[in-house]
Amino acid sequence: MTESFEQMWAALAAIGKDPSSGGYHRGGWTPTEREATNWFLDQCASRGLAVESDGLGNLVAWWDPAASGQSSAAVLSVPGALESTGVPSVPGVVTGSHLDSVIDGGAFDGPLGVVSALAAVDRLRAEGYSPSVPIGVGAFVEEEGSRFGMPCLGSRVAAGVLPAEKALALKDRAGVSLADALRLVGTDPAGVGPSPLLDRMGTFVELHVEQGRALTAPVGVASSIWPHGRFRFTFRGEANHAGTTLMEDRHDPMLTYAMTALAANKQARLAGARATFGRLSVEPNGTNAVPSQVTAWLDARAASDDVLQSLLGAITRLATERAERDGTSVDVVAESVSPIVDFQPGLRDRLAGVLDDAPVLPTGAGHDAGVFSDAGIPTAMLFVRNPTGVSHSPAEYAEMDDCLAGVEALATVLKDLAR
Repeated sequence: MTESFEQMWAALAAIGKDPSSGGYHRGGWTPTEREATNWFLDQCASRGLAVESDGLGNLVAWWDPAASGQSSAAVLSVPGALESTGVPSVPGVVTGSHLDSVIDGGAFDGPLGVVSALAAVDRLRAEGYSPSVPIGVGAFVEEEGSRFGMPCLGSRVAAGVLPAEKALALKDRAGVSLADALRLVGTDPAGVGPSPLLDRMGTFVELHVEQGRALTAPVGVASSIWPHGRFRFTFRGEANHAGTTLMEDRHDPMLTYAMTALAANKQARLAGARATFGRLSVEPNGTNAVPSQVTAWLDARAASDDVLQSLLGAITRLATERAERDGTSVDVVAESVSPIVDFQPGLRDRLAGVLDDAPVLPTGAGHDAGVFSDAGIPTAMLFVRNPTGVSHSPAEYAEMDDCLAGVEALATVLKDLAR
Protein backbone atom coordinates (compact mmCIF):
# COMPACT_ATOMS: atom_id res chain seq x y z
CA MET A 1 0.00 0.00 0.00
CA THR A 2 1.40 3.39 -0.99
CA GLU A 3 1.71 6.22 1.51
CA SER A 4 -0.51 9.29 1.47
CA PHE A 5 0.81 12.78 0.77
CA GLU A 6 0.83 13.53 4.50
CA GLN A 7 2.76 10.34 5.30
CA MET A 8 5.32 10.96 2.57
CA TRP A 9 5.72 14.57 3.63
CA ALA A 10 6.34 13.64 7.26
CA ALA A 11 8.92 11.01 6.33
CA LEU A 12 10.87 13.25 3.95
CA ALA A 13 10.69 16.25 6.30
CA ALA A 14 12.75 14.36 8.87
CA ILE A 15 15.76 14.00 6.53
CA GLY A 16 18.50 16.60 6.82
CA LYS A 17 16.68 18.83 9.31
CA ASP A 18 18.82 20.82 11.73
CA PRO A 19 17.32 20.29 15.21
CA SER A 20 18.45 23.71 16.42
CA SER A 21 17.43 25.97 13.53
CA GLY A 22 14.72 23.84 11.93
CA GLY A 23 16.38 24.43 8.56
CA TYR A 24 17.56 21.86 6.04
CA HIS A 25 21.04 20.89 4.90
CA ARG A 26 20.84 18.72 1.80
CA GLY A 27 23.72 19.78 -0.44
CA GLY A 28 24.28 17.75 -3.58
CA TRP A 29 25.80 14.29 -3.00
CA THR A 30 26.02 14.75 0.77
CA PRO A 31 24.79 11.98 3.10
CA THR A 32 21.49 13.75 3.82
CA GLU A 33 20.79 14.40 0.13
CA ARG A 34 21.62 10.77 -0.64
CA GLU A 35 19.23 9.68 2.11
CA ALA A 36 16.48 11.78 0.54
CA THR A 37 17.28 10.23 -2.85
CA ASN A 38 17.04 6.74 -1.38
CA TRP A 39 13.69 7.71 0.12
CA PHE A 40 12.53 8.68 -3.38
CA LEU A 41 13.73 5.38 -4.85
CA ASP A 42 11.89 3.46 -2.14
CA GLN A 43 8.69 5.37 -2.92
CA CYS A 44 9.08 4.55 -6.60
CA ALA A 45 9.69 0.89 -5.81
CA SER A 46 6.52 0.70 -3.72
CA ARG A 47 4.58 1.97 -6.74
CA GLY A 48 6.26 -0.31 -9.28
CA LEU A 49 7.64 2.64 -11.25
CA ALA A 50 10.55 2.12 -13.61
CA VAL A 51 13.38 4.44 -12.56
CA GLU A 52 15.76 5.89 -15.09
CA SER A 53 18.99 7.67 -14.14
CA ASP A 54 21.54 9.60 -16.19
CA GLY A 55 25.27 9.80 -15.57
CA LEU A 56 25.01 12.66 -13.08
CA GLY A 57 22.20 11.14 -11.02
CA ASN A 58 19.12 12.95 -12.32
CA LEU A 59 16.17 10.58 -11.91
CA VAL A 60 12.85 10.04 -13.65
CA ALA A 61 10.42 7.34 -12.46
CA TRP A 62 7.99 6.28 -15.17
CA TRP A 63 4.36 5.24 -14.95
CA ASP A 64 3.47 3.69 -18.28
CA PRO A 65 0.63 1.16 -18.17
CA ALA A 66 1.15 0.48 -21.88
CA ALA A 67 4.77 -0.59 -21.37
CA SER A 68 5.43 -4.27 -21.66
CA GLY A 69 5.52 -5.87 -18.23
CA GLN A 70 4.68 -2.72 -16.28
CA SER A 71 1.64 -2.72 -14.04
CA SER A 72 0.89 -1.83 -10.48
CA ALA A 73 3.37 -4.56 -9.55
CA ALA A 74 6.15 -3.61 -11.96
CA VAL A 75 9.77 -4.11 -10.94
CA LEU A 76 11.91 -1.08 -10.16
CA SER A 77 14.62 -0.64 -12.76
CA VAL A 78 18.21 -0.16 -11.70
CA PRO A 79 19.29 3.51 -11.63
CA GLY A 80 21.78 4.13 -14.40
CA ALA A 81 20.35 1.41 -16.65
CA LEU A 82 18.89 3.62 -19.35
CA GLU A 83 17.45 0.75 -21.36
CA SER A 84 15.90 -1.10 -18.44
CA THR A 85 12.45 -2.70 -18.55
CA GLY A 86 9.61 -0.23 -18.21
CA VAL A 87 11.48 2.80 -19.50
CA PRO A 88 9.28 4.32 -22.24
CA SER A 89 10.32 4.46 -25.87
CA VAL A 90 8.12 7.50 -26.60
CA PRO A 91 8.20 10.97 -25.01
CA GLY A 92 5.92 11.49 -22.04
CA VAL A 93 4.79 14.12 -19.56
CA VAL A 94 7.29 14.64 -16.73
CA THR A 95 6.66 16.40 -13.45
CA GLY A 96 8.73 16.74 -10.30
CA SER A 97 11.41 19.01 -8.86
CA HIS A 98 14.48 18.56 -6.62
CA LEU A 99 15.38 17.19 -3.18
CA ASP A 100 18.45 19.27 -2.34
CA SER A 101 18.25 22.46 -0.31
CA VAL A 102 19.98 25.76 0.21
CA ILE A 103 22.09 25.98 3.37
CA ASP A 104 19.67 26.00 6.31
CA GLY A 105 16.76 26.16 3.88
CA GLY A 106 13.05 25.47 4.11
CA ALA A 107 11.15 22.21 3.81
CA PHE A 108 9.05 23.09 0.75
CA ASP A 109 11.44 24.43 -1.89
CA GLY A 110 11.91 21.42 -4.17
CA PRO A 111 10.55 18.51 -2.12
CA LEU A 112 6.97 19.79 -2.39
CA GLY A 113 7.14 19.23 -6.15
CA VAL A 114 8.50 15.69 -5.79
CA VAL A 115 6.04 14.55 -3.12
CA SER A 116 3.13 16.19 -4.96
CA ALA A 117 4.13 14.42 -8.18
CA LEU A 118 4.05 11.00 -6.51
CA ALA A 119 0.72 11.83 -4.86
CA ALA A 120 -0.77 13.07 -8.14
CA VAL A 121 0.18 9.81 -9.88
CA ASP A 122 -1.40 7.90 -7.00
CA ARG A 123 -4.59 9.88 -7.44
CA LEU A 124 -4.76 9.19 -11.17
CA ARG A 125 -4.12 5.48 -10.68
CA ALA A 126 -6.79 5.30 -7.98
CA GLU A 127 -9.26 6.85 -10.43
CA GLY A 128 -8.45 4.15 -12.96
CA TYR A 129 -7.06 6.73 -15.39
CA SER A 130 -4.87 5.31 -18.15
CA PRO A 131 -2.58 7.88 -19.81
CA SER A 132 -2.05 7.82 -23.56
CA VAL A 133 1.61 8.74 -23.02
CA PRO A 134 3.92 7.83 -20.13
CA ILE A 135 3.97 10.03 -17.02
CA GLY A 136 7.31 10.55 -15.29
CA VAL A 137 8.19 11.78 -11.81
CA GLY A 138 11.54 13.56 -11.79
CA ALA A 139 14.08 14.36 -9.06
CA PHE A 140 16.93 16.51 -10.40
CA VAL A 141 20.24 16.98 -8.59
CA GLU A 142 21.85 20.12 -7.10
CA GLU A 143 19.16 22.55 -8.25
CA GLU A 144 20.04 25.05 -5.56
CA GLY A 145 23.78 25.01 -6.24
CA SER A 146 24.38 25.23 -2.49
CA ARG A 147 27.38 22.89 -2.61
CA PHE A 148 29.08 23.64 -5.92
CA GLY A 149 27.88 27.19 -6.53
CA MET A 150 26.10 26.46 -9.82
CA PRO A 151 22.29 26.76 -9.72
CA CYS A 152 20.31 24.12 -11.62
CA LEU A 153 23.50 22.12 -12.00
CA GLY A 154 21.74 18.84 -12.77
CA SER A 155 19.38 20.24 -15.38
CA ARG A 156 22.12 22.40 -16.97
CA VAL A 157 24.34 19.37 -17.49
CA ALA A 158 21.38 17.29 -18.68
CA ALA A 159 20.47 19.93 -21.26
CA GLY A 160 24.06 20.28 -22.45
CA VAL A 161 24.33 23.97 -21.58
CA LEU A 162 26.97 23.23 -18.93
CA PRO A 163 29.78 21.12 -20.43
CA ALA A 164 30.72 18.03 -18.46
CA GLU A 165 34.36 19.05 -18.07
CA LYS A 166 33.38 22.42 -16.58
CA ALA A 167 30.84 20.83 -14.26
CA LEU A 168 33.24 18.14 -13.02
CA ALA A 169 35.87 20.77 -12.23
CA LEU A 170 33.56 22.72 -9.90
CA LYS A 171 34.67 22.63 -6.27
CA ASP A 172 32.78 22.99 -3.03
CA ARG A 173 33.93 25.12 -0.09
CA ALA A 174 36.11 22.30 1.21
CA GLY A 175 37.91 22.04 -2.13
CA VAL A 176 36.22 18.77 -3.17
CA SER A 177 35.56 18.65 -6.91
CA LEU A 178 32.28 17.42 -8.33
CA ALA A 179 34.20 14.57 -10.00
CA ASP A 180 35.51 13.44 -6.60
CA ALA A 181 32.11 13.87 -4.96
CA LEU A 182 30.60 11.57 -7.57
CA ARG A 183 33.31 8.95 -7.03
CA LEU A 184 32.64 9.05 -3.28
CA VAL A 185 29.01 8.01 -3.87
CA GLY A 186 29.96 5.35 -6.40
CA THR A 187 29.24 7.25 -9.62
CA ASP A 188 31.71 7.22 -12.50
CA PRO A 189 32.33 10.82 -13.67
CA ALA A 190 32.98 9.50 -17.18
CA GLY A 191 29.22 9.10 -17.62
CA VAL A 192 28.45 12.77 -17.03
CA GLY A 193 27.10 14.68 -20.03
CA PRO A 194 23.92 15.59 -21.92
CA SER A 195 21.12 13.36 -20.69
CA PRO A 196 18.99 10.83 -22.59
CA LEU A 197 16.27 11.69 -20.06
CA LEU A 198 15.46 14.81 -22.05
CA ASP A 199 14.79 12.77 -25.20
CA ARG A 200 11.80 11.25 -23.43
CA MET A 201 10.57 14.51 -21.92
CA GLY A 202 7.75 15.58 -24.23
CA THR A 203 6.37 18.08 -21.71
CA PHE A 204 7.62 19.18 -18.30
CA VAL A 205 5.47 20.60 -15.49
CA GLU A 206 7.08 21.65 -12.23
CA LEU A 207 5.01 22.28 -9.12
CA HIS A 208 6.75 24.55 -6.62
CA VAL A 209 5.94 26.51 -3.51
CA GLU A 210 5.65 30.18 -4.43
CA GLN A 211 8.65 32.06 -3.07
CA GLY A 212 6.96 35.42 -2.67
CA ARG A 213 3.57 36.57 -1.44
CA ALA A 214 1.94 37.59 -4.72
CA LEU A 215 -0.25 34.47 -4.97
CA THR A 216 -3.51 34.83 -3.04
CA ALA A 217 -5.24 31.70 -4.39
CA PRO A 218 -4.16 28.19 -3.33
CA VAL A 219 -2.64 27.43 -6.76
CA GLY A 220 -1.32 29.58 -9.60
CA VAL A 221 0.43 29.21 -12.96
CA ALA A 222 3.79 30.73 -13.85
CA SER A 223 4.06 33.20 -16.72
CA SER A 224 7.83 33.73 -16.68
CA ILE A 225 11.07 33.50 -14.70
CA TRP A 226 13.01 36.70 -14.21
CA PRO A 227 16.55 36.79 -15.61
CA HIS A 228 19.10 36.33 -12.87
CA GLY A 229 22.78 35.79 -12.25
CA ARG A 230 25.50 35.12 -9.71
CA PHE A 231 28.53 37.39 -9.87
CA ARG A 232 31.78 37.11 -7.93
CA PHE A 233 33.28 40.42 -6.79
CA THR A 234 36.92 40.25 -5.68
CA PHE A 235 38.11 43.30 -3.75
CA ARG A 236 41.89 43.49 -3.21
CA GLY A 237 43.77 45.76 -0.84
CA GLU A 238 46.66 45.60 1.59
CA ALA A 239 46.78 43.66 4.84
CA ASN A 240 47.97 45.68 7.81
CA HIS A 241 47.78 46.00 11.58
CA ALA A 242 44.37 47.08 12.86
CA GLY A 243 45.84 48.92 15.81
CA THR A 244 48.82 50.75 14.35
CA THR A 245 47.78 51.63 10.81
CA LEU A 246 46.37 55.13 10.51
CA MET A 247 42.92 55.26 8.94
CA GLU A 248 44.23 57.50 6.15
CA ASP A 249 47.04 55.04 5.38
CA ARG A 250 44.79 52.05 4.82
CA HIS A 251 43.88 50.25 1.59
CA ASP A 252 40.93 48.38 3.05
CA PRO A 253 38.93 46.16 0.65
CA MET A 254 36.28 45.60 3.31
CA LEU A 255 35.39 49.26 3.11
CA THR A 256 35.08 49.02 -0.68
CA TYR A 257 32.90 45.95 -0.33
CA ALA A 258 30.68 47.59 2.29
CA MET A 259 30.03 50.61 0.12
CA THR A 260 29.38 48.32 -2.87
CA ALA A 261 26.78 46.37 -0.88
CA LEU A 262 25.01 49.61 0.01
CA ALA A 263 25.18 50.76 -3.61
CA ALA A 264 23.71 47.44 -4.80
CA ASN A 265 20.80 47.84 -2.41
CA LYS A 266 20.09 51.37 -3.64
CA GLN A 267 20.43 50.57 -7.35
CA ALA A 268 18.15 47.53 -7.05
CA ARG A 269 15.47 49.59 -5.33
CA LEU A 270 15.69 52.29 -8.01
CA ALA A 271 15.36 49.68 -10.78
CA GLY A 272 12.56 47.68 -9.14
CA ALA A 273 14.99 44.74 -9.17
CA ARG A 274 16.72 42.50 -6.60
CA ALA A 275 20.38 42.56 -5.50
CA THR A 276 21.83 40.55 -2.62
CA PHE A 277 25.34 39.98 -1.37
CA GLY A 278 24.67 36.79 0.59
CA ARG A 279 28.11 35.16 0.76
CA LEU A 280 31.45 36.58 1.87
CA SER A 281 35.04 35.35 2.20
CA VAL A 282 37.70 37.45 3.92
CA GLU A 283 41.50 37.08 3.95
CA PRO A 284 43.33 36.79 6.25
CA ASN A 285 40.10 36.90 8.29
CA GLY A 286 41.69 38.13 11.50
CA THR A 287 39.96 40.39 13.99
CA ASN A 288 43.06 42.57 14.43
CA ALA A 289 44.06 42.80 10.76
CA VAL A 290 42.99 45.02 7.89
CA PRO A 291 41.95 42.51 5.20
CA SER A 292 44.04 41.92 2.10
CA GLN A 293 41.11 40.55 0.09
CA VAL A 294 37.34 40.31 0.31
CA THR A 295 35.42 38.05 -2.05
CA ALA A 296 31.68 38.60 -2.20
CA TRP A 297 29.01 36.93 -4.28
CA LEU A 298 26.17 39.00 -5.70
CA ASP A 299 22.80 37.51 -6.61
CA ALA A 300 21.02 39.91 -8.98
CA ARG A 301 17.58 39.57 -10.60
CA ALA A 302 15.34 41.82 -12.66
CA ALA A 303 12.20 41.79 -14.77
CA SER A 304 14.12 41.92 -18.06
CA ASP A 305 17.57 41.11 -19.41
CA ASP A 306 18.23 44.79 -20.15
CA VAL A 307 17.38 45.86 -16.61
CA LEU A 308 19.60 43.11 -15.18
CA GLN A 309 22.56 44.18 -17.29
CA SER A 310 21.97 47.82 -16.43
CA LEU A 311 21.81 46.96 -12.73
CA LEU A 312 25.06 44.99 -12.86
CA GLY A 313 26.73 47.78 -14.80
CA ALA A 314 25.70 50.39 -12.24
CA ILE A 315 26.90 48.29 -9.30
CA THR A 316 30.21 47.53 -11.01
CA ARG A 317 30.77 51.19 -11.89
CA LEU A 318 30.10 52.35 -8.33
CA ALA A 319 32.35 49.61 -6.92
CA THR A 320 35.17 50.66 -9.25
CA GLU A 321 34.81 54.33 -8.37
CA ARG A 322 34.87 53.51 -4.66
CA ALA A 323 37.94 51.28 -5.12
CA GLU A 324 39.81 54.17 -6.71
CA ARG A 325 39.10 56.32 -3.66
CA ASP A 326 40.07 53.53 -1.24
CA GLY A 327 43.28 52.58 -3.01
CA THR A 328 41.94 49.09 -3.67
CA SER A 329 40.86 47.18 -6.78
CA VAL A 330 37.82 45.19 -7.82
CA ASP A 331 37.29 42.42 -10.39
CA VAL A 332 33.88 41.05 -11.36
CA VAL A 333 33.28 37.58 -12.80
CA ALA A 334 29.90 36.19 -13.88
CA GLU A 335 29.66 32.68 -12.45
CA SER A 336 26.24 32.00 -13.94
CA VAL A 337 23.70 34.07 -15.86
CA SER A 338 20.21 32.91 -16.85
CA PRO A 339 18.18 34.98 -19.35
CA ILE A 340 14.47 35.60 -18.96
CA VAL A 341 12.22 32.58 -19.47
CA ASP A 342 8.80 33.22 -20.93
CA PHE A 343 6.79 30.01 -20.67
CA GLN A 344 4.89 29.08 -23.82
CA PRO A 345 1.64 31.08 -23.76
CA GLY A 346 -0.39 28.24 -25.28
CA LEU A 347 0.64 25.72 -22.61
CA ARG A 348 0.45 28.31 -19.85
CA ASP A 349 -3.08 29.35 -20.82
CA ARG A 350 -4.15 25.73 -21.26
CA LEU A 351 -3.13 24.94 -17.70
CA ALA A 352 -4.77 28.07 -16.31
CA GLY A 353 -7.98 27.15 -18.13
CA VAL A 354 -7.99 23.55 -16.94
CA LEU A 355 -7.58 24.91 -13.40
CA ASP A 356 -10.65 27.17 -13.67
CA ASP A 357 -8.75 30.32 -14.64
CA ALA A 358 -6.08 30.03 -12.00
CA PRO A 359 -4.05 33.23 -11.51
CA VAL A 360 -0.97 33.66 -13.70
CA LEU A 361 2.12 35.34 -12.26
CA PRO A 362 5.89 35.67 -12.83
CA THR A 363 8.60 34.56 -10.42
CA GLY A 364 11.98 35.94 -9.48
CA ALA A 365 13.28 32.50 -8.47
CA GLY A 366 15.20 30.20 -10.80
CA HIS A 367 14.05 26.64 -11.47
CA ASP A 368 14.93 23.53 -13.47
CA ALA A 369 11.80 24.33 -15.46
CA GLY A 370 13.57 27.38 -16.88
CA VAL A 371 16.49 25.29 -18.11
CA PHE A 372 14.21 22.73 -19.74
CA SER A 373 12.17 25.50 -21.36
CA ASP A 374 15.32 27.04 -22.85
CA ALA A 375 16.23 23.57 -24.14
CA GLY A 376 13.08 23.62 -26.27
CA ILE A 377 10.90 21.36 -24.13
CA PRO A 378 7.29 22.59 -23.69
CA THR A 379 7.39 23.60 -20.03
CA ALA A 380 5.03 25.04 -17.43
CA MET A 381 4.98 25.65 -13.69
CA LEU A 382 2.37 25.53 -10.97
CA PHE A 383 2.76 27.47 -7.72
CA VAL A 384 1.33 26.62 -4.31
CA ARG A 385 0.50 29.60 -2.12
CA ASN A 386 3.06 30.75 0.44
CA PRO A 387 1.16 32.75 3.09
CA THR A 388 4.22 34.62 4.39
CA GLY A 389 6.32 34.86 1.24
CA VAL A 390 9.35 33.62 3.19
CA SER A 391 11.60 31.17 1.35
CA HIS A 392 15.18 29.87 1.52
CA SER A 393 14.66 29.95 5.27
CA PRO A 394 13.51 27.57 8.01
CA ALA A 395 10.38 29.75 8.21
CA GLU A 396 9.28 28.75 4.68
CA TYR A 397 5.72 27.46 4.91
CA ALA A 398 2.59 26.37 3.09
CA GLU A 399 -0.74 25.27 4.55
CA MET A 400 -1.50 21.57 4.24
CA ASP A 401 -4.86 22.35 2.60
CA ASP A 402 -3.01 24.36 -0.08
CA CYS A 403 -0.51 21.54 -0.58
CA LEU A 404 -3.35 19.10 -1.13
CA ALA A 405 -4.97 21.57 -3.52
CA GLY A 406 -1.66 21.57 -5.38
CA VAL A 407 -1.75 17.78 -5.66
CA GLU A 408 -5.29 17.95 -7.05
CA ALA A 409 -4.28 20.68 -9.52
CA LEU A 410 -1.23 18.74 -10.67
CA ALA A 411 -3.30 15.57 -11.15
CA THR A 412 -5.80 17.55 -13.22
CA VAL A 413 -3.02 19.00 -15.37
CA LEU A 414 -1.31 15.62 -15.89
CA LYS A 415 -4.64 14.04 -16.82
CA ASP A 416 -5.19 16.74 -19.42
CA LEU A 417 -1.69 16.61 -20.88
CA ALA A 418 -1.40 12.81 -21.01
CA ARG A 419 -4.81 12.08 -22.44
